[in-house]
Amino acid sequence: MSQRLIRDKISSDSLSEGLDEKLSSQWSRPLSDFVANLQPVDWLRYLGLLVWCLVAITLAIFPILLEQPPQTTAVVGWWSALVLFLLAFIHPAIRQQQRAPLPIRIGLLAVMSMSAMAVNYFTESGLGIILVMVVASVLPWLLPAFLGVAWVAALALVVGLWVILSPEGSVLLALVFVITSLGLVLFPFIASLLALQQVQARADLRRVNAQLLATQSLLTQNTRIAERVRISRDLHDLVGHHLTALTLNLEVASHTCNEETKVHVERATSVARLLLSDVREVVSDLRSADQVNLKEALEALARGVPELKITFDIPEGLASLDPQRAQILLRCAQEVITNTVRHAQAESLVMGLASDAEGLALTAQDDGVGTPELNPGNGINGMRERLREFGGRLEISTGPNVGFRIRAWLPTEVKR
Repeated sequence: MSQRLIRDKISSDSLSEGLDEKLSSQWSRPLSDFVANLQPVDWLRYLGLLVWCLVAITLAIFPILLEQPPQTTAVVGWWSALVLFLLAFIHPAIRQQQRAPLPIRIGLLAVMSMSAMAVNYFTESGLGIILVMVVASVLPWLLPAFLGVAWVAALALVVGLWVILSPEGSVLLALVFVITSLGLVLFPFIASLLALQQVQARADLRRVNAQLLATQSLLTQNTRIAERVRISRDLHDLVGHHLTALTLNLEVASHTCNEETKVHVERATSVARLLLSDVREVVSDLRSADQVNLKEALEALARGVPELKITFDIPEGLASLDPQRAQILLRCAQEVITNTVRHAQAESLVMGLASDAEGLALTAQDDGVGTPELNPGNGINGMRERLREFGGRLEISTGPNVGFRIRAWLPTEVKR
């Protein structure tokens, strides 16, 4: 009886431990996935929200620290400025970074900067400098570097101007505040700028690695095709030649042997002809399987660009192409993806393959900002030259806020 109780106790403990582990894994897995999917700009936003909360807590107890209760207008003023700062900071354009329109980004930064200065003004303290540091930390993600540096300098000068206009302000004190605030603002700005450069470097490395994997995929398939062609050639030139000679010799032997032997010779001749037919069929099959899967290579290319949502519209009948056209179109796709990431400020890209009676076309459409006037660079000129070399052409259409549409066309028979 006691042994049974012990076994029941052990099984109950095991079940409880297993249930605890299952529940903990169910809770920890979503959390770990959430943390793993966070981008650096997301961490920056969450830390900025934490700083805002700390400033809000400080402002909540700020009246208690004063010798005299603050005026109602001052309290309303600093809380209004703090709320306005939060609304601008959590605006979706902050997460979109430089994909958002430039006027919206500048407007949000201006609202946050003025709100931080308003906190300084209404509290008559330096609490707003903490919010200014938050503004400086997001500057590299929203503005080009030269505009970010100018904004940082302007923030420091505004702090100095605020000191001069204060009742006890002086030029010397303003100079001290400008230098101090410049150091405080430059630190998060430069740290955030370095983080942005590392993110961009990792993204470039990912893209290059994806391009190598896509090229490796095509090279592997090309190598397999070349090996099949070599084997088929050897079968045709060696085995096929010897089987043909064997068949002819057996034909001759059938006319020179006696009746008893002739039956066996004719049977051997029939087997030789059947074997020769099988060899020719195998050679034909090996030579016909000379296409590579372009869709697999394009998907490998897209996996290296997680910051851009790439979708493919490729019919199954066009997924496999001859190696030459597949190589040309893959190079065009690489250039399109690179240009979209670097210049288009797009969130998604749709690529597809379409065929007509004359040839095959690779199409691409992004949802970026576009441009009123296209100035082709080395990449686009290289695409156009590569296509023209094989009898193809490149068509590009764009405009303000309509993105880029690219069509790379190749003829059915690629000719150099």
